[in-house]
This record gives sequence, structure tokens and C-alpha cells, in this order.
Amino acid sequence: MKEALLYQKLANKSVKCLVCNHYCIIKNGEKGKCRVRENVDGILYTLNYGKTIAIGNDPIEKKPIYHYLPHTRSYSLATVGCNFTCKWCQNYDISQYPQTHDDIIGEMITPEAHVEAAVKEKCKSIAYTYSEPTIFLEYAYDIMKLAHKHGLKNIWVTNGYMSKETLELILPFLDAINIDLKGFDDKIMFKYCGGLVKPVKDNIIRVYNSHVHLEITTLVVPGVNDSLEELRKIAEFISSCLSNDVPWHVTRFYPAWKMSNIDPTNIEILKQAKTIGEKIGLKHVHIGNI
Repeated sequence: MKEALLYQKLANKSVKCLVCNHYCIIKNGEKGKCRVRENVDGILYTLNYGKTIAIGNDPIEKKPIYHYLPHTRSYSLATVGCNFTCKWCQNYDISQYPQTHDDIIGEMITPEAHVEAAVKEKCKSIAYTYSEPTIFLEYAYDIMKLAHKHGLKNIWVTNGYMSKETLELILPFLDAINIDLKGFDDKIMFKYCGGLVKPVKDNIIRVYNSHVHLEITTLVVPGVNDSLEELRKIAEFISSCLSNDVPWHVTRFYPAWKMSNIDPTNIEILKQAKTIGEKIGLKHVHIGNI
């Protein structure tokens, strides 16, 4: 276990976690929503530090990042856990593992070892991906600092629900980010993912204003966020609150986890989303996962 970087001590040995926008109040002996942070006698510990569950050497376009270091490789890693519970999660076996098993698994790998491997494999960047990097903040942060010292870039692939405290901490070492903007309806977002839209939008704006390279992804899920009005709202947000230069990836849903009985997204809907985005003025709308 490693003491968490961002938390506030409260009365009666309770703590307030400051890592994501859930801002969990955690009583002594209990864990936060992500199940990878535990209060032990008034000290908040991260339980997944160093416990790597997945490693990959991926094309950067797989993140997806299309407009930063194109045609390069990105050393990619994750621990178990997530602060969302998206019912369509393709990687639910690792993202939801602490929820379903009440355990933290993974191979102990030091930050130094990850950076050495990335350099050896001639990667240009390290991507914190597959699950949610926010919930392994301390581990990612240590790797990110070392990565910059070795000339590597840092990329987060995230649901965007990190706290403003977390974002401020990582921004000096963050080079590119892909944020999932899953929809524009709070009721749908809460029902299917367990979060709200506004914190994600606020973080997207903060990232854009920081001049970190930003790309946005919307997984288009049938019956959830596939209405043309919903997709138009997302495109208008990108255009009006950010820039027409910000890339938008509209990607195809495939059956998974608790939505394994739902058909894949109709490709025509994705084409219509692309047309909507381009008519609004977006210069880089990419259809993915087809």
C-alpha cells in the first residue's frame, strides 16, 4: 500500500478523497467507490500502486490519438479498477475487478521498469489506458515524471472524471489526452456509468485551455446516446466551447458486459454523426471501431 497523494483528513478518522469528482467521504476501515483506495486509521492508501494488470505496445492511433505523434508506438499500461461502472465496458474484467472480487491483482512492476521497457521497445510515448488512469494516479504520476526525464511523452485515455486537483497535478507532465464524452444527458450518464456530465465537460475545457493535445471520443451506444440530437449537442459543445480543430472520434459499440444482448451500432448512425459534426464546422471527425 502507498499513501494517497490527494485527500483531506476529517473528524473521527474519516477522510475525503480528492482524486476524482466523486469526492468520496470514506470512514475508517472502508474503501471509496473505486474500491482501490482504503482508509486505514485516518490515512488514505492506494491499494493498486505498482500492480500492473495489462501492458501493451500499441500504435498511438489505437488510443485513439490521430493527430499527435502519428505512426508511432505507445507503451501502454493499466492497473485494475475504475471510478465508473459503464454497462458496456469492453475491459470490464479489469476495470470492474475490485468491484466483483474485492481484491487487487497485478504484477508488481516499478515505474523505472516501465520506462526502461518503453525506451527499449522504441516507443515515443507511454499511455495510461485500458482501465481508468485517475484511480492509479500515484503510480501514473511517478511513471510520468520519469518518462519526461527519458524523453518520452505521456498520454492519458480517460473518462474525464478526475478532480481538478488531480488534473492540476498531472498537467505539467501530460502531453496528450483522449477524453470520453459519453453523452450530454445526466440521467443517462448516471444510469449507465455512475457519473455526471458537467465534471467531464469542465475538465475537457480545462485541458483545452492548458494547451495539452486533446482528442475526444464518443462511443455511440444504441438506445443510449445514439439520437441525432444528442450527437449534435456534443458536436456543438466541441465547436463552441473548444475549437473546430479538436478531433472527435465517434466509435462503434459492440456487445459487452451488461449489454451483451444489444446489437452493434448501426454504421449509418456513425456516418450521420460525422456529417453533423462536419456541418457544424468540426475539421476532424473520425469514425472508429468498424
